[in-house]
Amino acid sequence: GMQPHLQALLSLYKLFCPEQVTITLPGKMKTYFKNSEGPWKAAINAVRQRNQGPSPVFQALLLGTSQPQSRKRKWNAQLIIPASSTNTNNLEDREKNRVDLYSTNKSFPVEQLRTFPQLLQNIHCLEFPSQMGSVLTSPLLLHYMNCVRDESIYLRLYYWMGQMLQEECTWCVVDNPCEEEFKNFLETVYKAECFLQEGFSACEEFLYKTLPLWDGCCCRSEVLRLVSWIPLSSFSDIKSHLYDPLAQLFFTSSIYFKCSVLESLKELLQNWLNCSVIHMDSEAYS
Repeated sequence: GMQPHLQALLSLYKLFCPEQVTITLPGKMKTYFKNSEGPWKAAINAVRQRNQGPSPVFQALLLGTSQPQSRKRKWNAQLIIPASSTNTNNLEDREKNRVDLYSTNKSFPVEQLRTFPQLLQNIHCLEFPSQMGSVLTSPLLLHYMNCVRDESIYLRLYYWMGQMLQEECTWCVVDNPCEEEFKNFLETVYKAECFLQEGFSACEEFLYKTLPLWDGCCCRSEVLRLVSWIPLSSFSDIKSHLYDPLAQLFFTSSIYFKCSVLESLKELLQNWLNCSVIHMDSEAYS
């Protein structure tokens, strides 16, 4: 018999290709597919807003969700990377018990980390901050992150960065007045990638999802810099998610944009080659 989700799928086909669906479907059904054209509507509305100015008719759309509201924006008017701080409860416990901060059995608070010798001396008892975003602006914590290679650390940073990129993307949120802040954030992420000599997976997913909606102008230099750190993957994925969206912009843009894209792809190739050489050297020594 007809299942509700199959009826919903057929109704979606009938909406776009009515000649392909000849059976009669019930008039009232539960909605299974919402905002199926969300990304396209977001891109079209963004272009209209830029060309025609603000209009009350169009509402902000973020990757297919209507009227998204950044939870962080609700409490804070600026895009701010948090400062390094350890868990509050742990700090209170340390105060109560008057523990030795350099003890091998206790964690060293990251807000007291100032120098590289301090990092070396306490690397066995260092605790990552409660807000992983603060790692991006701390060279010492990036050093530590490079040494530890703990999967949970990368997962924490992945979830935080993915949410930040999605909520603050200026070409997916119509009338976002904070383009300069978003530029600075992308620049911070890029510097962290250069320091670690590898790209973030959350950044890669963000680029693959939003490049088809990108106009090639907003945060151009920052976006192309992030492109240069996309990790090597299968050619089909790279072609569909990276080359095809850039090609559409490449053939319709100025000479300056074409040169910028070629420079970014050249750096991407250099990073791939460097990563391959490092991987080969590590296998040779193992």
